[in-house]
Amino acid sequence: MTIFEFVIRLGLAFLLGSAIGFERQYRQKSAGLRTNTLVSLGASAFVLLSVSLTGDTGDPSRVAGQIVTGIGFLGAGVIMKDGLNVQGLNTAATIWCSAAVGCLSGVGLYAEATVTAVAVMLAHLLLRPIGRKVNAIPDMPEDERTGTFFYGFRIKCLEKVENHLRVTMLDTIKSDGNLRLQSLKSFDNGNPQHAFVEAKILSYGNRDRIMETLAGKLLLEYGVMEVTWEIEGQQSEP
Repeated sequence: MTIFEFVIRLGLAFLLGSAIGFERQYRQKSAGLRTNTLVSLGASAFVLLSVSLTGDTGDPSRVAGQIVTGIGFLGAGVIMKDGLNVQGLNTAATIWCSAAVGCLSGVGLYAEATVTAVAVMLAHLLLRPIGRKVNAIPDMPEDERTGTFFYGFRIKCLEKVENHLRVTMLDTIKSDGNLRLQSLKSFDNGNPQHAFVEAKILSYGNRDRIMETLAGKLLLEYGVMEVTWEIEGQQSEP
């Protein structure tokens, strides 16, 4: 391979990686212009290294396979989990695509690399407004929503009625086959006369009405001062 061809392939990886990174930088994502450019350049350079060392007898696809694995670790660094919410998946996927563009440029597939880069940018530019419109569609009624829901219950009561309230809550959970108790604990929070009962409940499908009914029932119990509940997370069905 001549130095001219080397520069052409590496230069194309630079330009296409920059184009992808510019859109990410404009959106102020954590992996922007420089990250995507460097990923594309690095992937192209590794493929070019394989081609330069082995010539026509080598197999650049073996290096490309290792690049895919390595980029997976790099992409994991931009993924952040906050409870059950995950952020950064689009950015990680974009980094992965930038590596693919670099590999295509490195093996001399100029047209294919350009088409891939354009497709990545169009996916961000065109699908973003479509995704927003889909999110704006009214949700299904509560009793029709599916997926896994995670509820949190907190009760403040007199210490002497704590066990009774725990039994009442357990009976309600056992009566519904779609509810599962994940944890149930009590503490006095520094005041031995009062008790706080906290429960984590998993539900297969929306059970807001049952939670409201249970909260109302507990509030009517003697010694109960406060009952609160909330949806702490939700996982949609794939």
